[in-house]
Amino acid sequence: MGEATPKATGSAASTAEESDKNFSAKVRSAVFWRSGSQILAQIITWGSTLAVIRILDPSDYGLFAMTQTVMVFLAFLNGYWFAGSLIQSDNVSQQEIRQAFGIVILLNAGLALLQILSAPLVAAYYNQPFIAQMLRVQALIYVATPFMIVPEVLMSRQLDFKRQAFANLAAAIVGALTALLLALSGWGVWTLVAAPIALFWTRAIGLMLAARLWVWPSFDFRGSRKMLGFGSTLLASHFFWIVHSQSDIFIAGRILDPHALGLYAEALFLAQVFAAKFVPPLNEVAFPAYARLQKEPEKLSWSFLKSMRLILLISCPLYFGLSVTAQPLVSTIFGEKWLGMVPFIQLLSLAMPFMTFQILFAPATNALGAPQVTLRSSIFGALVMPISFAIGIQFGPIGLAFAWLIGLPIFAAFTCWQAKGVIGLTYTGLFQAIWPGISASIAMAAVVYLFNLLALPGLANKGFENAIRLALMVMVGGASYAGLLKILAPQSLDDIIRLVICRKAPESVEAMADTKD
Repeated sequence: MGEATPKATGSAASTAEESDKNFSAKVRSAVFWRSGSQILAQIITWGSTLAVIRILDPSDYGLFAMTQTVMVFLAFLNGYWFAGSLIQSDNVSQQEIRQAFGIVILLNAGLALLQILSAPLVAAYYNQPFIAQMLRVQALIYVATPFMIVPEVLMSRQLDFKRQAFANLAAAIVGALTALLLALSGWGVWTLVAAPIALFWTRAIGLMLAARLWVWPSFDFRGSRKMLGFGSTLLASHFFWIVHSQSDIFIAGRILDPHALGLYAEALFLAQVFAAKFVPPLNEVAFPAYARLQKEPEKLSWSFLKSMRLILLISCPLYFGLSVTAQPLVSTIFGEKWLGMVPFIQLLSLAMPFMTFQILFAPATNALGAPQVTLRSSIFGALVMPISFAIGIQFGPIGLAFAWLIGLPIFAAFTCWQAKGVIGLTYTGLFQAIWPGISASIAMAAVVYLFNLLALPGLANKGFENAIRLALMVMVGGASYAGLLKILAPQSLDDIIRLVICRKAPESVEAMADTKD
């Protein structure tokens, strides 16, 4: 009997260690498939987008941006946050899945009808009658949405992003081909309407097949109080996020003409590419991973800081590099008719590190069962950003760009203040996480700026010479950033090499499952 306890203890420790290793492997696989498929999908999408943007006019993108304020605003009601509560729950029954399916079907049917009925009012607000037709057709997206949300949530709960990846890639290919063919066929702004519809429907079919989700929705919502409560808090948070993120177009749409609005909107899209396209997929992995660690707060906070450091190490040089290379980049990739984007890009890129920093907090606080932190932060953003835009637009479209640069740091600071206690962070730890990426990126941008100013004055700012200028600036920027990291933060450089070149998970990913030494 005396030997039983040590053996039992050893067996329990061995089982726990094996569980940690399995979880670590699942996280690494999830990051690989989710981020890898996102990168490949974006390459496909960007290839098509760059071709289409040379065919269409800025005014087409201005009209499309006006419709997107409505689409994004209504999409927050699509039911994802109710279904997303299944990720946070320890156990999920078949009835809960059917209830979640029923909720998202009802909500999206209502959204489609609401958008169709409100289309004339939106067109009158912007004084653009054609927008009403666009909005009626775009309502088809809501019909596909329920068949994306539920299978995606169920696979995310299991950290199964491999099967999702194939559906996402198929959707990206179909959307890209649709956009390219319609643009070449002279469809104009309808290209921007049809391509997302094709993408959404392809993704919906692919996800349903991948998840093998063959259940009937239930419209009997008895016993769904927890789902509705958790989802309602996140729904409110998302509502206020929509207010602050879309209020610039909503405010400017009545003042600026479609051409000027199109230049601003595409500059904002380019500046936000990393924060909007790559960080959210990583957050999709982080949420269920953090949820598994909610009973180990020290491990979670350490993992959070390591992840933040790595993401800022990758994103900050992209933002600051985009700012200093904006002119040759726009000329080379988008064409001369889009050069009006340059001053917007230069300013907006400098604001994006604050956006990236701010959106990294939500998965951790939500996973810890504190969605009210995200809600308070979103309310604050919904107050600060629209006020900034309302003041900025008084100085024209460039004032909107300045508004991001002023409002986002305030918003990010408030979010950090609200979340740090919940996650178990200190200001010293946060500073150590963000300093390597920020400091090395600023120094890199200064090197590139001086190189362009002093070494490339003989190259003209047009045509093929701009392409040469861009290539040289990118090479100098990459080399200087690597050298600066080698001096200032060698461990951070090793993490990037492990992730990008060696295809191995850096410590920040493994830390989601491995105990801190």
